[in-house]
Amino acid sequence: MEKLTKLVREETEQYAGPSLNATLQVVNDEVRQVYTVISIGKPPANEPARAVVMARVSGDFVVIESDTTDKPLVNALVQRGIPRKKIILAYQGEALPEIT
Repeated sequence: MEKLTKLVREETEQYAGPSLNATLQVVNDEVRQVYTVISIGKPPANEPARAVVMARVSGDFVVIESDTTDKPLVNALVQRGIPRKKIILAYQGEALPEIT
């Protein structure tokens, strides 16, 4: 699982950095294994902060809670070797499988 969290952290952090009207800032919670990049608007617009991309590790699954980018995180994770069947797109209504 350590490798999985490392991959998710590295890929979500790729979305951080400056942009035209905002700063894209990393906000991670290593204890809960939640990896987020938020958009913080620059003046004069000063729009509220919002999650650009947010993913968490749950067991051996990656749950993508939010992805508002034009370069989907799911594609980057699959390219890094995470099977698509292990990636849950919660923002599209997918759910973790029930454990029996």
